[in-house]
Amino acid sequence: MCGIVGYVGHRDASLVVLQGLKRLEYRGYDSAGMATIQSGCIEVRRSVGKLAALEVVLKSKPMRGNVGIGHTRWATHGGVTEENAHPHMDCRGEIVVIHNGIVENYLEIKSTLLERGHVFRSQTDTEVIAHLIEEYQLDGADPVTAARRAISDLQGANAVVILDSRSPQAIIVARVGNAGGVVIGIGEKEMFIASDMPAILSYTQQLVFLEDQELAIVEADGAQYMDLDGRPIRKEVNTALWDPVAAEKGGYRHFMLKEIHEQARSVTDTIRGRIDFDAGRVNLDIGFTKEEILSLDRIHSVACGTAYYAALVGKFMIEKLARVPVEVDYGSEFRYREPLLGANSLLLAVTQSGETVDTLAAMEEARRRGLLSIAVVNVVGSQASRLADAVIHLNAGPEIGVASTKAFTSQLVAQFLLALYLAQERKTIDEAEIRKHLQHLAELPNLVGKVLTDGEQYQTLAQKYFRRQDFLYLGRGINYPIALEGALKLKEISYIHAEGYPAGEMKHGPIALIDENMPVVALVARDVVRSKMLSNIEQVKARGGIVIAVASEGDNEVASKADHMITVPITSPLLTPVLMVLPLQLLAYHIGVRRGCDVDQPRNLAKSVTVE
Repeated sequence: MCGIVGYVGHRDASLVVLQGLKRLEYRGYDSAGMATIQSGCIEVRRSVGKLAALEVVLKSKPMRGNVGIGHTRWATHGGVTEENAHPHMDCRGEIVVIHNGIVENYLEIKSTLLERGHVFRSQTDTEVIAHLIEEYQLDGADPVTAARRAISDLQGANAVVILDSRSPQAIIVARVGNAGGVVIGIGEKEMFIASDMPAILSYTQQLVFLEDQELAIVEADGAQYMDLDGRPIRKEVNTALWDPVAAEKGGYRHFMLKEIHEQARSVTDTIRGRIDFDAGRVNLDIGFTKEEILSLDRIHSVACGTAYYAALVGKFMIEKLARVPVEVDYGSEFRYREPLLGANSLLLAVTQSGETVDTLAAMEEARRRGLLSIAVVNVVGSQASRLADAVIHLNAGPEIGVASTKAFTSQLVAQFLLALYLAQERKTIDEAEIRKHLQHLAELPNLVGKVLTDGEQYQTLAQKYFRRQDFLYLGRGINYPIALEGALKLKEISYIHAEGYPAGEMKHGPIALIDENMPVVALVARDVVRSKMLSNIEQVKARGGIVIAVASEGDNEVASKADHMITVPITSPLLTPVLMVLPLQLLAYHIGVRRGCDVDQPRNLAKSVTVE
């Protein structure tokens, strides 16, 4: 959830950057920092806490210069300390870097640099970028070439901004992967850089958007653009003539579409600060004693609506990794069925708003009966976060669309972190397996971004099927709750009747509905139940049904059987649901839009249900 701002021109850079950071403060608020350059000298100011703390530092130690960069941080690697705040320097103090994303291979890069004598001052992945650029410069590369080569070495989705004392009138900025955005603003003899448009819209509406594998050298008179191999490229200048609401939507037609496309970032923000990649550990500050964690013999997971399906996925994760039985209840059922709650049970409340009345009632019941509780919640300060003994905030940012999208995927990731944490503390999996899962987590935001890059196929499917009155969604194992969620999204957004089923149940009733008018959405991952899903597809086709398959990349067998196929990258089976749900969100959105529905505020629905 990091915010990035850069400026080069005729103004006081520190003032421009500070104002931009204020507009992005929601993107990160555990630390902040700034760097400027004047007469070839780089100055850096950093502070822990909200941006106001950096303002205090700047008042006592002002910065000079017309070129500057700034950053607000939400920690990923390393704790919340001034040493870990951005910007980060190389050994010589001639290069500074700010960064948004996760460098998936930073341990490997850091190990190589340590062998070559580099000394690190922080525990962040960002610092390795500065040292890597320095290493290439020591080999004789110029600043731009060194930056290109260093950024090309990074794995994962990253936005990188660089100041180099050897090029004191320029800022180098690059984007790798599909998770973080970079926008460049064009002014009169001045240029702006930001991770989000609101930071610079008060200065200019002429904008250029960097894409994956692109780099820009930004100076006051303009910018040069190239790919990471150094080949020049032409970039289109976009004019943002938006009213305040349109600006808030970030150029997207609806909040729902914006929030779908924010998921690479929101998944990153859920992970941030909770993983120690060096130690291979999950850090969740839940405050339970070792005895309480070891004596845990059952989890009662309670949720409503979309969060209920997230909790069902969480059941698979927790039982697989931590080996603790999990019961999942609708909040509205839990409160009335007199559940059997043991002394060593835990209540896990999964909720976006933290204000859902049935979920809160379940939490009150658990408290009355002496159970510990954890809330997985998006809204800071909500009632659920106050009732719970421990809170795992999603950090997904505001979700305006009534139909939950980014909060759902963040709920999945938060529960995966909880499952890993419990497994780590209970020693149900070894350190090597934990590290493997952490690596999959580090790679996840970039994979999410890849799934969200192709929107045209969903418009084609929407055009073909928007008049259908019934859909069937099928999944098995950990992906069957995703079938339920996909069906719910279509019902919410398009008002089409849809049902989600575990695919093994198809022959126990739903198969009677299948004919040439019934689209069936089948979720086929490369997992232990893949062959069973293939059999289900054949059964649908034998009855004239239409199959829309969401399957793993390269699965030609599925492609040969389905009428339409949407692919997702291969990842850990436990994280596959995060990728599988994205096409279902986009399909529901585009069908809803094609039917003329209000996708942001569907009829009869509210964002949070605060009454029975």
